[in-house]
Amino acid sequence: MNPKIKFIIAGIIIASVIAVSLVTHSNSLFSLNETTTRADVIRIGYFPNINHAQAVIGLGNGDFQKALGNVKIETQIFEAGPSAIEALFANQIDVTYVGPNPAINGYIKSDGKILRIISGAASGGAVLVVRNDAGINSVEDFSGKKFSSPQLGNTQDVALRAYLLKNGYKTTENGGNVEVIPAKNSDILTLMLKKEIDGAWVPEPWGAKIIKEANSRIFVDERDLWPQGKFVTSHIIVSTKYLQNHPDVIKKLLAAHVDETQWINQNKEESFKVFNEELEKITGKTIPEDELQEAFSRMEITYDPVKESLFKSASDAFDIGFLGDTRPDISGIYDLKLLNEVLEEKGLEPIP
Repeated sequence: MNPKIKFIIAGIIIASVIAVSLVTHSNSLFSLNETTTRADVIRIGYFPNINHAQAVIGLGNGDFQKALGNVKIETQIFEAGPSAIEALFANQIDVTYVGPNPAINGYIKSDGKILRIISGAASGGAVLVVRNDAGINSVEDFSGKKFSSPQLGNTQDVALRAYLLKNGYKTTENGGNVEVIPAKNSDILTLMLKKEIDGAWVPEPWGAKIIKEANSRIFVDERDLWPQGKFVTSHIIVSTKYLQNHPDVIKKLLAAHVDETQWINQNKEESFKVFNEELEKITGKTIPEDELQEAFSRMEITYDPVKESLFKSASDAFDIGFLGDTRPDISGIYDLKLLNEVLEEKGLEPIP
């Protein structure tokens, strides 16, 4: 083939590749920054977890729908925070209950443009449990041990790795002698039963379940590591576009969330029953009452986002290498204006 023709064909191919790249990049930016929203619909994500109790109960029994009136609620169930953040990025949901570290990651990856935290949902409810026969009596016994967490980079994983680092241990991938194995909570229970791991940092009710079923005990109640025993384990985030376009809808949702929070705290025994009823509708399973009560005893259902604990979690995630080379600035991640309006109207203390 004539070299000149080859050169022309190559140029066309390169131009085509560039064009496709630009279109793909443009579509990606559109999905993040040009999302459309509807005032008559709000799409809410949540997990079938006890630290999302307000959503499990309020979305399941219709309390939230009553509060939002003619605004139709569409729900989506998630099993992990990263997938909920991906759905928010892809404009598949408008709001979601989610843990702190996925929210931090989403905020950083979008340069602070895509999401805001608008309320807390739960504080506490995470523990490091160890097998009674693992030979762990103090932190000095961690050398050569195997631990597990629910997911690489999730909230409990960061807590575990930060705790190891603080106590002078490195994980095996960093040249140390403590192994951390990410696994689903149900698989962690199996690993403990098979004695293939020595301990795990898990959210409730898995802590209570492992203690009961896998000959284990609490080594660290994470509340003991935080001022006043408070640290965020879940909160509500919203896409900035939806918040900007439909603040009236978000305010109604927050009012419903605060009401559900108060009802749960004022009706503990009844709320356990209702939670299990709604959980069974979602998963086909319930949590044994004794495990549920024990789990709730180590956590607080709240609308307070416990902001300082989120900033500390972000710092810990950076220290163990999860957030890049530059310590991130997440000071703009909160927008509590509507929550405080709701609290003021209900005669409750605002969140500073």
